[in-house]
Amino acid sequence: MMTKVLVLGGYGAVGIPLMKQLAKVPEISAYSAGRDRARADVVVDLKEPGAYSAVVRDFDVVVNASGFEDVRLAEEAVRSGAAFVDVTATSSYCEELEAVDGPVLMGVGLAPGLTSVLAAEAHRLGDGPVDIVIGLGGGELHGPAATAWTYGMLGTRFPDPDGRSIRNYTGMKSFRMPADATGYRTGPAVRADFSDQHALTRDLGVPVRTYLRLDTVTATLGLAAMTWAPALQKVVPKKLWGSDRWVAMARADTGPALWVSGRGQSAATAAIAARAVQVIRDRAISKPTWFHAVETAESLQLAVPELSVRQWDGANWMFGKTVD
Repeated sequence: MMTKVLVLGGYGAVGIPLMKQLAKVPEISAYSAGRDRARADVVVDLKEPGAYSAVVRDFDVVVNASGFEDVRLAEEAVRSGAAFVDVTATSSYCEELEAVDGPVLMGVGLAPGLTSVLAAEAHRLGDGPVDIVIGLGGGELHGPAATAWTYGMLGTRFPDPDGRSIRNYTGMKSFRMPADATGYRTGPAVRADFSDQHALTRDLGVPVRTYLRLDTVTATLGLAAMTWAPALQKVVPKKLWGSDRWVAMARADTGPALWVSGRGQSAATAAIAARAVQVIRDRAISKPTWFHAVETAESLQLAVPELSVRQWDGANWMFGKTVD
């Protein structure tokens, strides 16, 4: 049976590689959506609810890779009988998605998404709180939505599992990295409000905390500095020094660290989003669900071989004191 998929933002940084991934699956027919008539298969302005409502009723799955965060997109999709998949890391938006009455899949992508699956596996293999470290290459030219999300968190706060209020890009810790995590030496990482850490804390029953770092110490320290002086972002170039390499790791207090590395954050997010479409095609969901609830590290790696999950004994995984 053919599954019709509408990709919102289908010609964006994530949308282009996602369309290519979906085109490889014979049972899926994918269409890109956006305002540009020259690039979109389906022309629609997401800020016009009426136009969007008329479009989504013809599709089985709607993937939001546009960066446009409006819960009405999900509500209208499920009302029309489609499952809704969202590529977002914004905690407040995910809270709204969790209240939708219908099939919504959240936490899809590199972080959250892959990081969530690794954290769940680390919890299965170990005990105690789980730390997630996501390293993103400063040299990758990200889409405008990703850039806006990163800078939008400057100076804002989010709740820690222990009840404290954490300022984004503070709480610095240094984490040891596997020797073969190319491009990433042992170095500092800062707390960041990726949405899955809150859902994982609830679902796993242990504190889960996410730390973000860039692939150079200078860039990471610069991000930490900007949270106290957000105006500094005006002098930061769109493309920083560094590579397009990324790394995702998770580890509980005991047990091995699980990690994956690769090149191209947008391409990795697209590969995982394509996998998410296949997961809900084969295993229908009926309510808001997080990706880590329907996917495992083993099955994800089998489906997407380039996401090779490796284990590391993680001796002295974290060293140094927290620096606020």
